[in-house]
Amino acid sequence: MASPIQAATTALVIVDMQNDFVHPKGAYGRAGLTAKTILALPERLKQIANTVRAAGGWIVSTHFTLVPGKSGEPFISEHLRTLRPFLGKGDFTPGSFGHDLIDKLQPADLKVEKVAFSAFYQSRMDWMLRRAGIETLIFGGIVTNGGVASTARDAHVRDYDVVILEDGCGAFSQEAHDATIGSLATIARIASTDEIIKEF
Repeated sequence: MASPIQAATTALVIVDMQNDFVHPKGAYGRAGLTAKTILALPERLKQIANTVRAAGGWIVSTHFTLVPGKSGEPFISEHLRTLRPFLGKGDFTPGSFGHDLIDKLQPADLKVEKVAFSAFYQSRMDWMLRRAGIETLIFGGIVTNGGVASTARDAHVRDYDVVILEDGCGAFSQEAHDATIGSLATIARIASTDEIIKEF
């Protein structure tokens, strides 16, 4: 059995659970793009987030960001424009409703804007985690094969202890989720939300 979690040096990293991804009125919801596994995440993550808060741990939320240019039109990389052609002005804009963490998982202690899959890429994430004395990162959120996997791998090479919530992450296909969880087992502990909750 794993040692109990040391709450003071542990953070639950909620990856990209933003209104523009999850809320029906967000960018993805308006485009009709969702998955049952993703819609089930808020309630599951709320349970572990409340446990972490009560134990004195940290809640860190990452926020995918589309930086607006002079006209307000966002800078969108070509691969993303091809993959998600519905994204446009106002989507994932800093300070907007769509950019924010969904209400069910509020509040976060630390928020990190990200412009790529990994929340460590060109961000202040590592700086904030070090200042907070955080050593263990428990990952949940979306998508398993995108933001979750990339951020977890970058955490691993920075010598954080990494835990992946197998039932606390989701992707747009079960196959992508399962394959990614399998590959992450080489750099992280894979656990259920119930298992981790019991360790606080």
